[in-house]
Amino acid sequence: MIALLKKEMFNHRIREILSYVPSAIFPAIIFPAIFLDQAGSLQLTDNPKILAAIIAMVTGIISKSILATILFGLTSYWLIIFVI
Repeated sequence: MIALLKKEMFNHRIREILSYVPSAIFPAIIFPAIFLDQAGSLQLTDNPKILAAIIAMVTGIISKSILATILFGLTSYWLIIFVI
């Protein structure tokens, strides 16, 4: 319903609050993919996804580039899985 409304209909405060929605939803989508195994239990040891996520996060902070973050994250994940 909110997608059908024009953003001019909201005051500045509501637009500011709604701008945080993607940032709040993203971790909820990513957390299970990184930290949970196939059975749904928390997997913190021997998990290459955690190291790859840290590398991607550092790359994103330094480069401020989504493409570089994705490339470094995927490349580091593949290297950890197949080489190490």
